[in-house]
Amino acid sequence: MAEQQQREIVATGEAPPPSEQIHLPGPSYLPVLMAFAVTLMLVGVVYTWVLTGIGTVIFVIVLVRWIRSTREDISQLPLEHR
Repeated sequence: MAEQQQREIVATGEAPPPSEQIHLPGPSYLPVLMAFAVTLMLVGVVYTWVLTGIGTVIFVIVLVRWIRSTREDISQLPLEHR
């Protein structure tokens, strides 16, 4: 079957239309904030527990927002793509 499709592409010069839509998540600042939180936690281990606490709070908040946005994206997909 793949050879037949390849012959059709060569014969007509056009590829067949895609059979599925590709879903990509939108741009997000959350990975950068997560990296910042982890950096604060690691620097806090060396200097003071206050930085570790601040980094942990930021980490948890960003993690919850990231999971929530991912769940919203997944809920918008068609049922056969979940």
